[in-house]
Amino acid sequence: MVAEIICVGTELLLGDILNSNSQFLAKELASLGIPHYYQTVVGDNPDRIKQVLEIAVGRSQLLLFTGGLGPTPDDLTVETIADFFGVPLIERPEIIADIEQKFAQRGRTMSPSNRKQALIPEGADILPNRSGSAPGIIWQPVPNVTVMTFPGVPAEMHLMWRETAVSYLKNKGWCRGTIYSRTLKFWGIAESALAEKVDDFLNLTNPTVAPYANHGEVKLRISARAESEASAKNLIEPIEQQLRQIAGLDCYGADTDTLASTVGQLLLDRGETLSVAESCTGGGLGAMLTGIAGSSGYFLGGVISYDDRVKEKLLNVKPEDLTEFGAVSHQVAKQMAAGVRASLNTSWGLSITGIAGPGGGTDAKPVGLVYIGLAGPNGDSHSFEYRFGDARGRDWIRNLSICTALDRLRRYVIEEYC
Repeated sequence: MVAEIICVGTELLLGDILNSNSQFLAKELASLGIPHYYQTVVGDNPDRIKQVLEIAVGRSQLLLFTGGLGPTPDDLTVETIADFFGVPLIERPEIIADIEQKFAQRGRTMSPSNRKQALIPEGADILPNRSGSAPGIIWQPVPNVTVMTFPGVPAEMHLMWRETAVSYLKNKGWCRGTIYSRTLKFWGIAESALAEKVDDFLNLTNPTVAPYANHGEVKLRISARAESEASAKNLIEPIEQQLRQIAGLDCYGADTDTLASTVGQLLLDRGETLSVAESCTGGGLGAMLTGIAGSSGYFLGGVISYDDRVKEKLLNVKPEDLTEFGAVSHQVAKQMAAGVRASLNTSWGLSITGIAGPGGGTDAKPVGLVYIGLAGPNGDSHSFEYRFGDARGRDWIRNLSICTALDRLRRYVIEEYC
């Protein structure tokens, strides 16, 4: 049994909507042990949907469609599938009754256009949609091919998958064990450098190890196929431990861990607190820290010191240093960190000052130049220079600055105090 994911919607092709449905289904298929090798996105066009179907039925046995189940003229998925297989559509009165009831519960009357959603191929079973108006279908139009359709609304699709589709697939005996993955996360090392370090692991077959990078972060995905999740975890664990040992501090966590959550847990474990002073990141560092539930246990607050007068008055940065060295400098970064730590009476002070662009750079201080300041419990202050370049724009520089600041704090605490 090989599955294929087909997402229908011109809005996906135009980039108006992020296609999270394919990611959800891919993970779900892996957890059920059902392999899938192809994903397709196609617009709301009957001819092109049929072209996709022509290819899919020749290489896959389970076709999972999302999108195109609504009441509007461009919702064409079910009727196009039926036409492809030469099967008529039949109006199902139980679907109309269900839609009418849902509208009535909201104090509304069903629109005539919604009757379209009650048309499903003759011989197909209904895949119920408890939260929306558009049902799906479960249908075997020809031997060795099963079609399932889901609405494009993620919340509706997730519920239908878990309530009906999973049990159907299990009852058919198509779930063969599981594919379980563990993702190790790294900061401060390039993907190529990490790949060289762990090269001996990249040719494993079960588990497999694969590197990839995203937004400055590098990841190693360890995936194992086994009869159960517990057995897969047992295969992964020794490989994970070896990879962590090789990577050392470059590995900061796994799976749902973030740099902010890792730093937060480190501070909680030590009973310490943090405050921040930001210039070019404009509050982004504080936002990332407070995005973690429970961050009030260690994060006290921060100062957005965009203007030099704020640096002077609230962070006690020396005006003569601002004049001599500029706001983007080692000297100012250290004073910002020490100043916010003293003002908010925290264990640690962390600062960022830089040139995020697109303008404001010079030959001596180009766009992408960032200084990170760190003040610790012993009253010591440090600063670190980074040159992130300007090729990827302002948001890229700001995100790298925030994550690098958190990583710098993480490394310093572990290296000096743990």
